[in-house]
Amino acid sequence: MSKNELLKFVEDQVQVKELPDFKAGDTITVKYKIKEGNKERIQNFQGVVLQRRGGGNTETFTVRKISGNTGVERIFPLASPFIDDIIINKRGVVRRARIFYLRGLRGKKARIKEKRF
Repeated sequence: MSKNELLKFVEDQVQVKELPDFKAGDTITVKYKIKEGNKERIQNFQGVVLQRRGGGNTETFTVRKISGNTGVERIFPLASPFIDDIIINKRGVVRRARIFYLRGLRGKKARIKEKRF
C-alpha cells in the first residue's frame, strides 16, 4: 500500500459533521469538548474568523478573540470530533479571504461591518 492509498483510506474513515457555512470576518462561537480526566465539558470560544484554509478533511479555520487586553488565536480542524457545534453570531463584511490585518488593530479600528439582510 502506497502512502497516497493509505492517506485516502484514513480520509474516507473520517466523517465531517454538518456545520454552518461561515467565512472570514464572521463572528462565531465554537463549542469545543474538553476532556479532563474522565470528565468531559464543553467550552465556548467566541471570536472573529481570520481565515479558512485547506480543503476536505484537512480544512482548518482560525478564530481570534481578545481576552483581557491580549489577542488569543486558536486553529480548529473542521473535521475535529471535539467540535460540538458552531454558532454564527454575526456575519461580517470583509473584502478578502484572510484578514490578518486585524492583528495590528485595537479598539474601534478593529470593528468589522455587519452584513445587512
